[in-house]
Amino acid sequence: MRNLLGGVNNINMKVQRGPSSGFTPSKPALTAEELEKKSTAIIEEYLHINDLKEALQCVSELNCATLLSVLVRTGIESTLERSSIARQHMGLLLRQLVKVGTLSTPQFYKGLLEVLEVAEDMAIDIPHIWVYLAELITPMLHEGGIPMGPLFREMSKPLVPISKAGDLLAHILNLLSQEMSHKKVGVMWREAGLSWKDFLAEDEDLNKFVTEKEVEYTLGEECVKTSSSRKAVSPNELSKQLDQLLEDKADNERVSDWVEANLDEYQAASDTFVRALMTSICQAAIICENPYKVDSKEISQRAKLLQRYIKDEHKELQALYALQSLMVQMEQPPNLLRMFFDVLYDEDVIKEEGFYKWESSKDPAEQQGKGVALKSVTAFFTWLREAEDESDNS
Repeated sequence: MRNLLGGVNNINMKVQRGPSSGFTPSKPALTAEELEKKSTAIIEEYLHINDLKEALQCVSELNCATLLSVLVRTGIESTLERSSIARQHMGLLLRQLVKVGTLSTPQFYKGLLEVLEVAEDMAIDIPHIWVYLAELITPMLHEGGIPMGPLFREMSKPLVPISKAGDLLAHILNLLSQEMSHKKVGVMWREAGLSWKDFLAEDEDLNKFVTEKEVEYTLGEECVKTSSSRKAVSPNELSKQLDQLLEDKADNERVSDWVEANLDEYQAASDTFVRALMTSICQAAIICENPYKVDSKEISQRAKLLQRYIKDEHKELQALYALQSLMVQMEQPPNLLRMFFDVLYDEDVIKEEGFYKWESSKDPAEQQGKGVALKSVTAFFTWLREAEDESDNS
């Protein structure tokens, strides 16, 4: 895999494993200071090479379940001033540690609260700390992590007295909405029995807060048409509406809200929709110069939207067919498909298996322009296989 975080690609910072033998003498328990050093080494290696499985194994081998709050605190503090991707990866590691049982919920709370208790002071040097903390915490709300109700109530304890609980929770909810939808996050909030009154100052205007923070979806069911009353949107109309939303610079949540309001579950999960969405986003990302170029920032901004609907290899294949068709319409501009492949891979929209499935596909209905398209991305597949071989040998 290409190193998404940049920088060092291969560093020897792995925590040394004990010798494998029939009998291993019991080792003295690590001190908090020793654990912090080992935690830092594990975290640095993980952030550089992004090997989640290896990181989980290394943490498990620390054998310090009652002190893992040190790792939580170290992981959060060490990524506050790094990239957004680094914080997302750190949040993923913490969630997986909870999911597999290595990290207990009380130890996660302890490490998190140690940071939150001083966050207001840290905000002097890190003005966007509440956004950064939200990026670290949001992954915990996905499957296998900690339920929203207990997590929000616990983490808010040091923040309610300083009137910061609402701000942080709003950031988390809006990030989560980018990965799910406003409707689903609103349901999670209400099913957890949460109320903004518990997180805001007594004299704060609740309605003003939810409007300014754009979290109205937490207040109750919106008037949404039922699936049975919706008419199927034609492919042409679907493409037209998506193109218009992107032209209007609608954010990802607004696009998803339009999908939920206008398409039933069947149509939103259809190949036709995935193709239309992929085509509209890729068209919007083309810089019309000579030669054509791809605006990688546009794809990056839409990556979460694409990931929401491109959920498996079949949908990845449909998305690549749509891109292939777009190249045919544009008469196969040189290097354009390769540029799209690079950024779609970098943003984790299409994974290796999806690219290989497209490469080997013999579907008769998808052969127009396939030969030319394959030749234009020969170097990409050569690089992909070499990178995979290097990863297997490391």
